[in-house]
Amino acid sequence: MNVLKIDYKNIYFPPGGILMWIIIYLELITFGMALVAFVYYGHQEPEVFHQSRLQLNITFGAINTIFLLTSGLFMAAAVHQFKENNIAKSSFYFKLTMLGGLLFLILKSVEYYHKIESGISLETNMFFSFYWMLTAFHLIHVIMGMVILIWTNYGMTKKNSDTLIEDVEACASFWHMCDLIWLLLFPILYLIF
Repeated sequence: MNVLKIDYKNIYFPPGGILMWIIIYLELITFGMALVAFVYYGHQEPEVFHQSRLQLNITFGAINTIFLLTSGLFMAAAVHQFKENNIAKSSFYFKLTMLGGLLFLILKSVEYYHKIESGISLETNMFFSFYWMLTAFHLIHVIMGMVILIWTNYGMTKKNSDTLIEDVEACASFWHMCDLIWLLLFPILYLIF
């Protein structure tokens, strides 16, 4: 198999394909609007937001940031190895990427458990309404990303695979979108107010 090349100078062929980038922009706009609303309401009720923010576990948030960023690094390595036709190594990095995602999900579940045990729900106040909706929406994206990773990894490792570099790059683009959204959520939810 030859080394795979794509004409990235063509605006219609960004890594992962133009459809994936339309999805990414729409997702970023959606999260961005929600975060603008969060900041707006934070200025309306600064004391409530400050006291609520203090109930979040910054250490958990920081560790989850490390998990996602590290998994993003492994995803980039997986794409590189696929381009070099090292499918076994690419699959290895796919698995490390999935491990990072799994650790994120586990730690987020522990954080959710503590909140529920403390009686903190969607209806506690405006801060926690945003907290639950934004983090849960992001969590759904991470779970979707994990499913895409598992499916792509399975497809590229089976005999007579028809997985293309575009498939792997689309997978990577979606995963990096999850990283980027978390990088927006973490400081605004856990650090600012």
